[in-house]
Amino acid sequence: MLAEGTKAPYFEGLDENGNTVKLTDFAGHKLVLYFYPKDSTPGCTAEACSLRDNYERLMAQGYRVLGVSRDSAASHRRFIEKYQLPFHLIADTELNILKAYEAWGEKKMYGKVSMGTLRTTYIIDKQGIIAEAIGKVDTKNHAAQIL
Repeated sequence: MLAEGTKAPYFEGLDENGNTVKLTDFAGHKLVLYFYPKDSTPGCTAEACSLRDNYERLMAQGYRVLGVSRDSAASHRRFIEKYQLPFHLIADTELNILKAYEAWGEKKMYGKVSMGTLRTTYIIDKQGIIAEAIGKVDTKNHAAQIL
């Protein structure tokens, strides 16, 4: 994981609608940048819904929310529509953002080792500095971890 207190790596990617989203779009706001493995899977859905259900509280405290996974824009659109997510999701199919934020790496599941998305959340402050790095995400209570 990237260290707290360091400058957040610049990123640019396409959201579920094909619009470009950049780190600089969030200047002056605190950004919850969360990385998750796959749309519509149980853990990822619980995490997204925790952020959705607490979205107004997050916004009231100055946060903006942005999710990133390697799923396609079409997959993100379906996920957003199905669960009525009020925030954008970046389709990082080339793994550029995932790798820049050290959210891509070796995972072990059922004794097998593979490469994949490491569920990680970064809180980036108004100046673009990583204020907090959360590596042990509680998917059902993720918003509470942030708030």
